[in-house]
Amino acid sequence: MMDQGRKMMELSKQVLQKVSFDPRLFQKELVKSVRWLGQRDQLLFKAWCLATFGHQYKDIILEVFQKTMRT
Repeated sequence: MMDQGRKMMELSKQVLQKVSFDPRLFQKELVKSVRWLGQRDQLLFKAWCLATFGHQYKDIILEVFQKTMRT
Protein backbone atom coordinates (compact mmCIF):
# COMPACT_ATOMS: atom_id res chain seq x y z
CA MET A 1 0.00 0.00 0.00
CA MET A 2 1.17 3.52 -0.76
CA ASP A 3 2.34 5.63 2.15
CA GLN A 4 0.71 8.97 2.89
CA GLY A 5 3.41 11.01 1.14
CA ARG A 6 3.00 9.08 -2.10
CA LYS A 7 -0.78 9.46 -1.97
CA MET A 8 -0.43 13.20 -1.48
CA MET A 9 2.03 13.42 -4.36
CA GLU A 10 -0.31 11.57 -6.71
CA LEU A 11 -3.24 13.75 -5.65
CA SER A 12 -1.11 16.86 -6.12
CA LYS A 13 -0.15 15.77 -9.63
CA GLN A 14 -3.81 15.38 -10.56
CA VAL A 15 -4.70 18.79 -9.13
CA LEU A 16 -1.84 20.55 -10.93
CA GLN A 17 -2.83 18.98 -14.22
CA LYS A 18 -6.39 20.27 -13.75
CA VAL A 19 -5.36 23.85 -12.89
CA SER A 20 -2.46 24.17 -15.32
CA PHE A 21 -4.51 26.52 -17.52
CA ASP A 22 -4.15 29.33 -14.94
CA PRO A 23 -0.72 30.46 -13.67
CA ARG A 24 -2.05 31.89 -10.40
CA LEU A 25 -4.07 28.79 -9.56
CA PHE A 26 -1.13 26.60 -10.54
CA GLN A 27 1.19 28.47 -8.19
CA LYS A 28 -1.32 28.41 -5.33
CA GLU A 29 -1.85 24.66 -5.64
CA LEU A 30 1.86 23.99 -6.05
CA VAL A 31 2.63 25.82 -2.80
CA LYS A 32 -0.01 23.79 -0.95
CA SER A 33 1.26 20.55 -2.45
CA VAL A 34 4.88 21.15 -1.53
CA ARG A 35 3.96 21.88 2.09
CA TRP A 36 2.32 18.45 2.39
CA LEU A 37 5.35 16.54 1.16
CA GLY A 38 8.46 15.41 2.99
CA GLN A 39 11.87 16.52 1.76
CA ARG A 40 12.57 13.36 -0.28
CA ASP A 41 9.15 13.50 -1.91
CA GLN A 42 9.64 17.21 -2.61
CA LEU A 43 12.70 16.39 -4.72
CA LEU A 44 10.79 13.79 -6.71
CA PHE A 45 7.83 16.12 -7.09
CA LYS A 46 10.06 18.99 -8.23
CA ALA A 47 11.57 16.77 -10.93
CA TRP A 48 8.09 15.72 -12.08
CA CYS A 49 6.84 19.32 -12.10
CA LEU A 50 9.77 20.50 -14.19
CA ALA A 51 9.45 17.58 -16.60
CA THR A 52 5.69 18.05 -16.97
CA PHE A 53 5.21 21.82 -16.74
CA GLY A 54 8.72 23.27 -17.09
CA HIS A 55 8.05 24.53 -20.60
CA GLN A 56 5.10 26.52 -19.28
CA TYR A 57 5.81 27.38 -15.63
CA LYS A 58 9.54 26.87 -15.04
CA ASP A 59 9.96 30.19 -13.20
CA ILE A 60 6.99 29.56 -10.92
CA ILE A 61 8.14 26.02 -10.10
CA LEU A 62 11.71 27.05 -9.30
CA GLU A 63 10.54 29.97 -7.17
CA VAL A 64 8.08 27.87 -5.14
CA PHE A 65 10.58 25.11 -4.49
CA GLN A 66 13.35 27.58 -3.64
CA LYS A 67 11.17 29.20 -0.98
CA THR A 68 9.75 26.01 0.52
CA MET A 69 12.82 23.74 0.47
CA ARG A 70 14.96 26.03 2.64
CA THR A 71 15.93 24.44 5.93
